[in-house]
Amino acid sequence: MILQKRYRDYFIIIAIVVFMCLSNVSIIAAAGGASKIDAVLVLDVSHSMDKSDHQKIGNEAMKMFIDMLSEKGDRVGIVAYTDEIQREKALLEIRSADDKENLKSFIDQLDRGSYTDLSVGIEGAVQILEDGATAGREPIIILLTDGNTSLDPKSGRTEAESNEVMKKAVKGANDSGIPIYTIGLNADGKLNKNAIEDLSKQTDGKSFVTDSADDLPQILSEIFASHLELNIVPVNSLTANGAYQDVKITVPNSNVLEANISIMSNKPVEAKLIDPSGNAVAIPSQEVLLAKSKSYSLMKLIKPDQGDWTLQVKGVAKDKIDINLIFNYDLTLELEPLKSTTFSKGDTVKVKAFLASGGQKLSDTAQYSNMNAVMFVKDVTTGKSEEIKMTNTGDHFEGDYKVADKRKYEIKVRAEEKSFFRESALLTISAASGAAKPTSPPVTESNDKPFPTLIVVIGVALLIGLLALAYWISRMLKEKNRGFVGQLIIEIRDENTGDKSSPQYKKLNHFKGKFQLHQLLQLAPEFKETEKVIFKPANNDKIMLFNSSVCKVEKFGRAVADGRGLELQSGDRLTVTLTQVDKTIYIEYLI
Repeated sequence: MILQKRYRDYFIIIAIVVFMCLSNVSIIAAAGGASKIDAVLVLDVSHSMDKSDHQKIGNEAMKMFIDMLSEKGDRVGIVAYTDEIQREKALLEIRSADDKENLKSFIDQLDRGSYTDLSVGIEGAVQILEDGATAGREPIIILLTDGNTSLDPKSGRTEAESNEVMKKAVKGANDSGIPIYTIGLNADGKLNKNAIEDLSKQTDGKSFVTDSADDLPQILSEIFASHLELNIVPVNSLTANGAYQDVKITVPNSNVLEANISIMSNKPVEAKLIDPSGNAVAIPSQEVLLAKSKSYSLMKLIKPDQGDWTLQVKGVAKDKIDINLIFNYDLTLELEPLKSTTFSKGDTVKVKAFLASGGQKLSDTAQYSNMNAVMFVKDVTTGKSEEIKMTNTGDHFEGDYKVADKRKYEIKVRAEEKSFFRESALLTISAASGAAKPTSPPVTESNDKPFPTLIVVIGVALLIGLLALAYWISRMLKEKNRGFVGQLIIEIRDENTGDKSSPQYKKLNHFKGKFQLHQLLQLAPEFKETEKVIFKPANNDKIMLFNSSVCKVEKFGRAVADGRGLELQSGDRLTVTLTQVDKTIYIEYLI
C-alpha cells in the first residue's frame, strides 16, 4: 500500500527518534555558516539616484550579491521604493542559475519615481521576511539609498507618521532577529548619515557610506562576508596590459564549500583557470559557475581542491581590475556542554570549543592549524567584557575563566583564520547566589534489575505522537500564514451595455493563507457567487486559483475544471463569467 506524503513525513520523524534512542547519538544544532540566507534587497529608486548613480552600479552590486549566494536554498526578496513601494518580490528560493537570472532580471526592470520615504522600504522588507519566516535561516536586510525622506505634499503623509512607521518596522526587525545593513550613497553630500547608521546600530547590522557608486561592489562583498562570518582574502589589484596576467588563488583546505572570485573592471575582461595539478579548468563547467555583468565577472568554484590555483586575467590595457576572494565553509563553532552552569565566586570555568560540519564534530584536524580563538566573557550586571586567549589543542580550543564576582556572565567564543571566522552561541553561567555547584548523586552498585523496555517503548511512542502532532500543527500554521506577492488588475464589463470599468489595482501583500475573489470586489452583493473563487499562494511568486462556484473561469479561453487548481504566474490573464448577473470580470496577475 502506498503511503500518503504526510504519513511518509511522520515515519521519517519516527525513524530519527528511534535512531537517537537506540544509539544515543548526540546531534549538534546547526548554526552560523550552516544556515541558509533569507535576504531582502531594498533599493531606493527615486529620481535623485539618476545623479548619484547614473550608471546604476548599485543595481549591478546587488546582482553580484545574488550571484555570490549558494544555489542550494538561499532565498532573496526585493523591495524597490520611492514614497511608496514601486515593485516588490517575495522571497524566491535559489535552486539554479535560472532562479538567479529571474532575480537579476527583476532588478534590471526597475524604474525611477519621485519622492522618497525610507520607512516604506524598510517596512516592506520586514514584512516579506516575517511572512516567509522559516526556522534555521539567517535573515538580513540590505538597504541602498542616497538621500533623506522627501514626502509628496499631495499624499497628506507627515514626517511624524513616517517616523512612527519606521519605529514599528525597526522593532519588528529586532523582535525577529533581522539585522539591517545600510549603504548610503553620498554623491551630493546631502545624505543623512546619522539616520542610516542609527538604523543599522539598532538592529545589530553594519552601515557603510561612500561618495562614489564605484565602491558599491566592494561594499556588497563585505556585507556578504560579514553576514556569513567570512573574511575577504586580499588579492592584489591589477592594471591590465592587454595580455594574460597570473593571479595565485590558494584554497587553504578541503573544507571549502565554495570559492567566490569576483573580478570588477570598467571594460571587458577575459579569464582562464588552472587547478593545483596544472590542468586547465573550463569556464563555465560543473566545477566552475560563471556570472557576468557589464561591471563584474564572478566565478564560483564548487568544492575546489586544496592547493594553489592560477587565475589568468586579460583586460584592456591600462584598465584597473579589482579582484576579491571569499571562501565559504559549512562549519560551525560549538561549545562543549558544561556539567553545570552554576558556580561560586573564585571557581574556574573550563570552556572547550570545537568546529563542526554537517552536525558532527569536524574530523579534519588540519583546519585548526592556522586558527586562533578568543573567549569573550561579559558581566551581565556591569556590561564590561573581558577577552581571554584560548589554547589551540589541535582538534579543539580550551580556555579558563575564573569567576570574579557573584553575578551572571555571558560567554562567547570566536575562532578565526585568514579566510573566515566563526562565533559560538552564547553560554550563560551564574554565580549570583554564591551557592556551591551541585554535586552528582552517589553512584550505587547495580542490582542487575531488568532493563525497563516497556517504559522506554511507551515513552518513545508518546514522543512520536507529540512530534507528529507538532509537525502537523506547524504545517497547518505555516500554510495559514503564508503571504502573497504582486497584484491583481481587475476590470468589469457589463454585457448589456458593453461598458467596461476602469482598471482596479489590488495589491495582495496584506492577504495571508487565502482570499476570495469576492473580497477584491468589495463584497458587493451582486458578485456574491464569486465567494467560492479562491486564491492561495504558491511557490516561486505564483498563486493558485480554485473554483468551486457556478462562475465560468477561463485562462486563455480554456475553462478551469470544477475544484481543480489553476496555477497563475506573472502576466497570466483570466476571464470570469458570472451566471447570476450579466457581467464578466477580467483579471491579470502581475508581480
